[in-house]
Amino acid sequence: MKKILQYGEGNFLRTFVDAYFNTLNEEGGDYEVTIVKPITFGSLDNFKKQENRYHIVLRGAENGKDVEDVYKINVVADALDPFADPAPYYTLAKDPELCMIVSNTTEAGICFNENDSFHDFEHMTYPGKLTKLLYRRYIAGPGRPGVYILPVELIENNADELKKCVEKYIKLWQLPESFAIWNENENHYCNTLVDRIVSGHPRDEETKAHLTSLVGEEDALLSIGEPFGLWAIEKKGEIENYIVEGRHNIDVVLTDDINYYKKRKVRVLNGSHTNLVPAGLVLGKETVYDCMKDEALCAFVEDTLREEINPFVSDDLATTTAFADSVKDRFLNPYLNHQLTSIALNSISKWKARNLPSFKDYYQANGKIPAHMTVGFSYLMALYSRIEKKDDKFVASVPGREIEMKDDLPYLEYFAAKKPIVDFMKDKTVWGEDLTAYAGFAEAVTANVAAINEGKVLV
Repeated sequence: MKKILQYGEGNFLRTFVDAYFNTLNEEGGDYEVTIVKPITFGSLDNFKKQENRYHIVLRGAENGKDVEDVYKINVVADALDPFADPAPYYTLAKDPELCMIVSNTTEAGICFNENDSFHDFEHMTYPGKLTKLLYRRYIAGPGRPGVYILPVELIENNADELKKCVEKYIKLWQLPESFAIWNENENHYCNTLVDRIVSGHPRDEETKAHLTSLVGEEDALLSIGEPFGLWAIEKKGEIENYIVEGRHNIDVVLTDDINYYKKRKVRVLNGSHTNLVPAGLVLGKETVYDCMKDEALCAFVEDTLREEINPFVSDDLATTTAFADSVKDRFLNPYLNHQLTSIALNSISKWKARNLPSFKDYYQANGKIPAHMTVGFSYLMALYSRIEKKDDKFVASVPGREIEMKDDLPYLEYFAAKKPIVDFMKDKTVWGEDLTAYAGFAEAVTANVAAINEGKVLV
């Protein structure tokens, strides 16, 4: 038996990690997941009522057809509340069959607090709780090997950051040096990257009724996700004895280069999102699906990927192109209802992180600005130039509605004051460099924004 301790009972882990291990069991594996509540908030009552069984429904588009696939998840053995009863939690810590620890405690969950006490539990951070658990395992003695620690929190080098926190707690609490050595040598902290959009439990009554009929019973833990799923895991130790690569509900890859998968996701998926959204909003669209059903906007996405993003992700253009094709299918998912206003949150920093690197690579390779990303940036500047402050909110007018703009306050105030776009492009504190240094960029953006404000369509 391969036992997994899972910090977190939320929709994502149940629709991603648990679906994977459940599939391995269906293929002849022997896995068991124990869910642990990482914070006091929330209830495990539905797990108890349903004996830890639930369904997921993967809804989306595959090969041009809409799909709704139902999976019954049986891999969860127990759901523990260590705040109410810590005994089963610490018993699992000492179990020789425990081999993996998975977590999703939000991006803010992996942190260190120097005020945490070793004798506390309820109020300490997740890394503090993990340190105490590992220490219990260590002092239990021989026969209990180290574990593979696989955080899926969406931060840079998530496992490395988690390990740093654990090491800080070992020092803070003055735990034995021998424990620090055991943690270094026996436990394997593997950086990961995860990719699956999970919308969770159906919110409207019509969808809820439809899915209840589809699964054949009431399910308070029912969760919806998209068919696509990728889990890239850093290869350490003998992890291949525990993690099976290939397609098992999600695609799983063991890799020595986790950064490639991150770069591909950020540039191809996130970058094309960020380049599309302002144009979609200015042209009156509400969701990504709406944009992709518009012939011109769909072509805009495809052309941007093919000409300006895909060639600069890696030398393996074919693999990147295949991933980009899957991204198009995901954007065409009629069930996700992915609101453009949600993606537009913090668009300035998103463009810097997701699009500027591809922009620079294209410029360096071709000696000119990329046409499609320039248009995307122009729509971004046109959208922000419409910002007005109303009461305590910043809003922008788009066809048929007013939308609230959410970004760093100085950026919102800058545009609400109707200050020049070109000066904003020059601001190195915003972009890390002067964007007007790219020949022709400022002139193109200025002309494009004027055209957009006159009602012209640039895609």
